[in-house]
Amino acid sequence: MLAEIITIGDEILIGQIVDTNSAWMAKQLNLIGVSVKQITSVSDDEQHILSALADAETRADIILITGGLGPTKDDITKKTLAKYFDMGFRNDAGALE
Repeated sequence: MLAEIITIGDEILIGQIVDTNSAWMAKQLNLIGVSVKQITSVSDDEQHILSALADAETRADIILITGGLGPTKDDITKKTLAKYFDMGFRNDAGALE
């Protein structure tokens, strides 16, 4: 089984923060016998995220995504993933309790 990890965030690409998440994920996947084929970093840009997902889908059985979920308005990961998978959002009152 092959995996790909996509990290999202301008702060990673400009060196503001170090991407330790993908290293940890790759190690955990390796421990259970899943080979990581590629780790891709993309900016907080809808088209970059959509392209990375489409490309990863051609290479990997499993795609893990990390980053891009902060409080700033450039963090568009949730909306972009919903668009890619043609899904919407809903509020789950039980989960909010």
